[in-house]
Amino acid sequence: MSDTADFGASKNFGAHHFYVDIPAEPKAAVSIYEDYGFEGDETKRETTERRVILARELWTKIRDDARRDFNDRLKAKKQSTGTWRTGKVKLDRFLGRELCVLAWAAEHATQEECAVICQKWLALRPEERWWLFSKTTSEAGLADQKDRGWRKALYCALSDGESIKVKTKIKPKLRKREEQESMRLFDFMKEKSDDNKTL
Repeated sequence: MSDTADFGASKNFGAHHFYVDIPAEPKAAVSIYEDYGFEGDETKRETTERRVILARELWTKIRDDARRDFNDRLKAKKQSTGTWRTGKVKLDRFLGRELCVLAWAAEHATQEECAVICQKWLALRPEERWWLFSKTTSEAGLADQKDRGWRKALYCALSDGESIKVKTKIKPKLRKREEQESMRLFDFMKEKSDDNKTL
């Protein structure tokens, strides 16, 4: 009999773990929670934090890659494997962190971008995913903080980058000499272009 449930979560009462809440309604959003239990961080003992709320169509695009990756690693450790089903699905606290990184990147994405995000997430080592989770939670780890810092950066880093719109808020001011050189180069290129037209 296995001492773990679902995706490697300890069956011990009060163990620190994550869980995915998958509603029975087919279009309802999916939420990922971190449950600190009795064994978790002393400052957060016996608390639960919702890490992300993900649109169902985006969850559908990322869930299979996450399941395969997690189950391959669980099999390698001779542990029982998990599956996504309606209700609460528990995960080992390290796998839960990795799933949050994937979900945080996907929450800003289109359905088409999810394939790229999954491939780039799969290319990361578990330790890299844990580091990204730690960096993100230090400033934007709760469900309602999706438009801040590292949380948005995960989407930028793991998507293809084509639809990212970042405006320069403050334009760099060139020193006089750089500005003059830039203008001379522009004039030179314009003259060359005009010469080519007359030939």
